[in-house]
Amino acid sequence: MQYAVLAVLALPLHALALDVPAGAEMQIRLKTNASTQSSKPHDKVEAIVLAPVMVGEQFAIPAGTPLHGEVVKAIESAKGDERSALVLSFSELEIAGAKVPISTQLSGVDNARETVDAQGQINGILASETITGLLDSGIEKLSQKYAGFADILRQAKGAVVKPAENGITYEAGVEMTLKLTSSLHLDGPSTPAADAQPGSIPNLDALTSLVEQEPFRTVAQKPPKPSDITNILLIGSAEQIERAFTDAGWAAASSLSGRAKFETFRALVEARGYKEAPVSVLLLDGKPPDLVFEKLNNTFAQRHHLRAWQRPATFLGQPVWAVAATHDTGISFSEQDRTFIHKIDSNIDAERGKVVADLLFTGRVQGIALVERPKVPQHGQNATGDSLDTDGSMAALLLK
Repeated sequence: MQYAVLAVLALPLHALALDVPAGAEMQIRLKTNASTQSSKPHDKVEAIVLAPVMVGEQFAIPAGTPLHGEVVKAIESAKGDERSALVLSFSELEIAGAKVPISTQLSGVDNARETVDAQGQINGILASETITGLLDSGIEKLSQKYAGFADILRQAKGAVVKPAENGITYEAGVEMTLKLTSSLHLDGPSTPAADAQPGSIPNLDALTSLVEQEPFRTVAQKPPKPSDITNILLIGSAEQIERAFTDAGWAAASSLSGRAKFETFRALVEARGYKEAPVSVLLLDGKPPDLVFEKLNNTFAQRHHLRAWQRPATFLGQPVWAVAATHDTGISFSEQDRTFIHKIDSNIDAERGKVVADLLFTGRVQGIALVERPKVPQHGQNATGDSLDTDGSMAALLLK
């Protein structure tokens, strides 16, 4: 997903008309639940635009724009080897109080275990192909020769993990990507409300100097290897940061306790989400992060997450926090570490944009700047060997 979030720094120009081309993407957030278990065709579905849709330097569709749609199909499979299916259609948005018809197709569901096909249909997982489903299959084969032993294994498994559910359930707050299937004609640019636009951060020269002096590379704790690159600077108190991320739908990660590790194992086996899943420890200047936040949907394999370190310096009398944000997109097994590890999206600038978009949407940002860092390498690797690609800039946010 791409987020046109730093477009808030551009001033909208006057125009008589504006055409949003077919293929333009909208990042949206559900306001109602949608499920193959409880939804029916023609049920109403409401959503809201999460990040502004831009045409050049014009705000075409501002963040916060309501969207109206309906359920087209909702089929729940009762069999582990059949997929559930869900189709949602959004056909109307509201701009400045006017209802505008639109033609769209769903192209993605953020951090979902399901896939979206070329026709916009959400296809569920096969429960039979999950880890718990494969365990059931193995126990069933074993029962053909050793019925008693298989029954013991079946009871033991049932006491530890639950069967994977192959239904599709999205709660309010789940984020999706829509694509316009035909161009959208608007009477003019839709300038966001003045109180919704953050201003610039005062004393930009001092901010630039501060950013240039900050370390930009984290180090994995075990084994000690260079890892993620910092890409966001937050200015504000811990309480302000926690409020902003809570309002944005992010959760604080659990510490790496035995209980949390066991819950992580269960989430992986049961093919489900774990919204407070722990993250590995990365160090900045030899220090572990002070705050860790993440945003998941319905799978542990994919998540937005970030680590924040409070820095010794202050700016405008406020604490300063360096942040490294990345997007986990899958899980693989590391032969070297003999454990499962997350794979990340190499485009860490996109994740920087995602975090900025979410925080701007809360209304808790009063100032924003994009600070260039010429000394930051534009290509690298994290501690587990994933590529890191960036323009090197750091997004600075002054919270309120």
